[in-house]
Amino acid sequence: MSYQVLARKWRPRSFREMVGQTHVLKALINALDNERLHHAYLFTGTRGVGKTTIARILAKCLNCETGISSTPCGNCSVCREIDEGRFVDLIEVDAASRTKVEDTRELLENVQYAPSRGRYKVYLIDEVHMLSTHSFNALLKTLEEPPPHVKFLLATTDPQKLPVTILSRCLQFSLKNMPPERVVAHLQHVLAAEGIPFEDDALWLLGRAADGSMRDAMSLTDQAIAFGEGKVLAADVRAMLGTLDHGQVYDVLQALLEGDGRAVLDAVRHLAEQGPDWGGVLAELLNVLHRVAIAQVLPAAVDNGQGDRERVLTLAQTLPAEDVQYYYQLGLVGRRDLPLAPDPRHGFEMVLLRMLAFRPVGAVVAERPALKTTGASPATADSNPRPVAAAVPVASMPAPRPQAAPAHAPEPSPASNTTPARVPVDLPWEESGQAEVKAAAVPAPAPVTQAAAPIAQAAPSAAPAPRVETTPDATVIAELPADTAGDDLDGDEEPPPAEDYYEVGLDDYLDSLGEPTAEAVAAAPAPAVQPATGLAADWQTLFPDLKLGGLTASIAANCTLVAVDGDRWHLHLDPAQSALFNANQQRRLNDALNQQQGRPITLEVTIQTPEQETPAQAAARRRAERQRQAEQSIQDDPLIRQMMQQFAATVRAGTIEPVDTQA
Repeated sequence: MSYQVLARKWRPRSFREMVGQTHVLKALINALDNERLHHAYLFTGTRGVGKTTIARILAKCLNCETGISSTPCGNCSVCREIDEGRFVDLIEVDAASRTKVEDTRELLENVQYAPSRGRYKVYLIDEVHMLSTHSFNALLKTLEEPPPHVKFLLATTDPQKLPVTILSRCLQFSLKNMPPERVVAHLQHVLAAEGIPFEDDALWLLGRAADGSMRDAMSLTDQAIAFGEGKVLAADVRAMLGTLDHGQVYDVLQALLEGDGRAVLDAVRHLAEQGPDWGGVLAELLNVLHRVAIAQVLPAAVDNGQGDRERVLTLAQTLPAEDVQYYYQLGLVGRRDLPLAPDPRHGFEMVLLRMLAFRPVGAVVAERPALKTTGASPATADSNPRPVAAAVPVASMPAPRPQAAPAHAPEPSPASNTTPARVPVDLPWEESGQAEVKAAAVPAPAPVTQAAAPIAQAAPSAAPAPRVETTPDATVIAELPADTAGDDLDGDEEPPPAEDYYEVGLDDYLDSLGEPTAEAVAAAPAPAVQPATGLAADWQTLFPDLKLGGLTASIAANCTLVAVDGDRWHLHLDPAQSALFNANQQRRLNDALNQQQGRPITLEVTIQTPEQETPAQAAARRRAERQRQAEQSIQDDPLIRQMMQQFAATVRAGTIEPVDTQA
């Protein structure tokens, strides 16, 4: 009798003999036992997982002489003929060789006739996705409403190629790949029944090489039996498959764990004797590291798919977790760069030596202190901040404390007389770069002139009080007597802490607003107020000495002094700042005036548009003037003009910023 290969000899003949695919078998067994049968079944899955085998067993269950059941007898003539592939009412069609629509029409011509011997006429169409579009169209009507004596069993490895009209007419069962554990267990049963000696390591090599296909595993086992002269040994299987000895990968990892460079190179030399694919060796090393990392997080999740679960768990206990992650990352980078190495072995050795050289031996990661949330971003805060005041717009929150505020650019020196500007220039041949040009120095605007005489001390009580004119829409918020300047107006608010008073300069206050863009300067209308004179000019001189910060500094910068009657001072506040103003802010401003003047002051604040410039408006005017001078210096620079003429360069709008230099 001729030899029959293991894949055919051990093909299951009943559902009880099937290995795996429990989710499919359960549905079919229940349907057969309850006789709830569909007219079309579709089995999908990769090669060698049992699609055709299940279809044949199903045909046997439908036509067994003992009746429809999930356990055919296997002894009747129908069962024997189906097993031998000669049952007349089981029509097996290879769709890969019969793709034309004429073949499909010829097949369907006999559908209307009753079965010759069996209970059902079963059409088993294998690789059904190979049919042409016209063949699918010809099959649609019959597949949807076949005669009661016809069953369609379709099998395919590529269900994505099937039209949805076919899929909607079938019960679809997706068969899973065979895991190595299940393949090895089945091979042990088969070889034990055949009386063939074997080694478990050899079966694990075959199980992994089968890649989920039981038929491939049986075919490889046949080949291994022939290669090993009737035995299945690990050394023979490894030589037959040309695979790497898995234990040598652990030798490499053990050498890395011990930090032994000689052992690492010896392990590479032993690997080289087998002439391996070094990229595959590195991939196997990464696979082991991946399983070790999983074992360190959840040991129960490590399977025995490669027969090395105990070694993985042992290595997970001895190899530090940070080393595993580091080796894995270096291995990924090394695998990417391996084709660039002069020799693949040299590239593999360099990956291992890099792991050995940069291993964090004895490194202790210090605990990082908790970061406190501050008003300044840690990425932008200066390492040596100095206390300055931050401007607070109407719709913003109060500025952070001075110790958390980022340091601004250094203040311009009074002796500075130049304002160079730096501007990027676009050249025609530059796609994304910039040519940075420093323009010629131009005279800077003169610093603000201080008042010739300070504000007068207390005038005699007989002096007439100046008249304060207010518009009908003006509102007097509060008038704070000198003897109540330190009281709590709100009744539930503590006096301001000492940190609220710190030195502020007018330019520092306005630096926090940012430089105005060229468009903003050009579009800004001319100021509607007059330049500060008299008391308004004295207020601009006095403002930096008040040592205010936060909202109080913003309010004071937008006020102007309109009248002084002995110890009674009257301020006009810009209505745009009225949302920030309250009795508490007035009290803080009053306290700052008392401290600066050295005597009690009665402060009155009226919300009314100032007729003369406030400190904020004066500083904004000077900044706008500096911006215009910087732009003009760029336009007048000979080098800029030459580049514009010769190279058609253009100056980017909004990129010119005045640069202050200290003398």
